[in-house]
Amino acid sequence: MPVLPPLAVLSLMLASAAPPAPAPETARASRAIIAELVACGSRHSLSSWSDPKRGIGCGRDAVVRRFGEIAQRAGGRLKVVVDKYQTSAPRTGNVPVPMENVYAVLEGTDPVLQKTAFIVSGHMDSMPSDIMDPKTDAPGSDDDASGVAVSILSAEALAGRPEGFRATLVFAAVAGEEQGLLGSKRMKEWLAQEGYQVGGMMTDDIVGATNGSQDRRPRLFSEGGPDGVESPGREMARLAEELAGRDHVRLIFRRDRFGRGGDHMPFAEAGLPAVRFTEPLEDYHHQHQTPRVENGIQYGDLLQFLDFPFIAETAAVNQRLLAELAAAPAPPKSVVLSGAVTPSAKITITAGADTGRKGFEILHRETTEARWSLLRTVAAPGEVVLEGTSTDNEFFAVRSVGTNGHRSLAVPAVPAPRPAAPQAAPAPPKQP
Repeated sequence: MPVLPPLAVLSLMLASAAPPAPAPETARASRAIIAELVACGSRHSLSSWSDPKRGIGCGRDAVVRRFGEIAQRAGGRLKVVVDKYQTSAPRTGNVPVPMENVYAVLEGTDPVLQKTAFIVSGHMDSMPSDIMDPKTDAPGSDDDASGVAVSILSAEALAGRPEGFRATLVFAAVAGEEQGLLGSKRMKEWLAQEGYQVGGMMTDDIVGATNGSQDRRPRLFSEGGPDGVESPGREMARLAEELAGRDHVRLIFRRDRFGRGGDHMPFAEAGLPAVRFTEPLEDYHHQHQTPRVENGIQYGDLLQFLDFPFIAETAAVNQRLLAELAAAPAPPKSVVLSGAVTPSAKITITAGADTGRKGFEILHRETTEARWSLLRTVAAPGEVVLEGTSTDNEFFAVRSVGTNGHRSLAVPAVPAPRPAAPQAAPAPPKQP
């Protein structure tokens, strides 16, 4: 099997350089978006969907307007969808209630990958101290107008690219998160109904503040798979760190914050690549709190506590990951490891035909190491023999590399199935 030349490896290394710092106007734009959502007073999912000045409908209108303006600047290539549905849960009183999600869809340009969707989402809704109270003020500046701002900023940054992307990008703002991840569950259903396969999903939830943290990196949560180590989401997190650099994102190897959850969970539970971005240090006085002052302490999720340059930096990490994945070839269909009790590991790569694929990167890591390293590159699927490499001491994975230099998610190698044990011949019947 041919090996890619050293210059190809060098170009891939250069492609993973950390993104430049966002321009100051991006921070100002994030402030304007969040201030508009906060001005709705409350965006509780059980508040009014029809009042243009207060309630969740006011928030929806702001998001639709923002996405619509981006769609105009992008020449109409961005399609804005308002997805209306009914749902029920314990936090709706177990009665059906109306909900709406907003999606801005940038269709892929490649007929093969067009129905693969990569999603960035924040949730529009907010809550005061009482989860069932739709009347009290709930500004929701950080939780989660900040995540909605990241989704809108990402649409602004990516929708206008004249060359587009091979796969489809979906920029989302969903409702019902505080009522039980209702909007995210619905979005997953909607994507399936529209014929999309989820290539990756990221939710930005509480990404608005640093709260005095010296470490300004957003935390990126990803769960392990059945073995506690590998999962599609874990590979997505690793790639995000590789692209942005360790100074720009902090990997957290768990599904979410301890005892808590977010909109990526319905996707992760379905075995899909899904991760959560969250600020480095949370202040619980400013989450799920009715605005008030008690004992000299200001409670409430207020605009004054946000760090707008940090929001812009987090949006830049999201955009880099989205752009990489949507421009890359599809990941290998399967990666199988064999060669036990031999001096050389063997990896068999299966992948569909793709004229935009340059080859594959074979990755490896020590069993105690968290991150992949490049072992070698190959140009075509099939069996690769790794001479003098034990199957015992390392883990392996393979990802696709495009002619444009962009890389897919890695697919961990799994053991080749053991041949079935021969069946003993049935005993002859006894003679009477």
